[in-house]
Amino acid sequence: MTTASCAFCRIIARESPAQIEYEDEAVLAFTDIYPKAAIHILIVPKRHIASVATMGEEDRELIGHCLLAAQRLGQAKGFAERGYKVNLNCGPEGGQVVYHVHFHFLAGGRRA
Repeated sequence: MTTASCAFCRIIARESPAQIEYEDEAVLAFTDIYPKAAIHILIVPKRHIASVATMGEEDRELIGHCLLAAQRLGQAKGFAERGYKVNLNCGPEGGQVVYHVHFHFLAGGRRA
């Protein structure tokens, strides 16, 4: 997959719409259009990495940066003390649908 055909790369480039929840120099976070919780935000590195399976040592800092973005979202959304879930799917059997590494920030209870 090229970055031009990646749905998340198009959102990062502002070629596709999204409800942006957080952004800094390395990460973009936006509301999931198929939420699994009251608050379901996707946290994506701005640099395209297809999957955990394809990551290299050079991605270590960027992936850690994504987790710090999750922490900031937890604080900003009022869930720092109450708790939230951060999920990462890898590959088809792991539930990965879009092949751009992304973390699911889930808070506020599950949706049916």
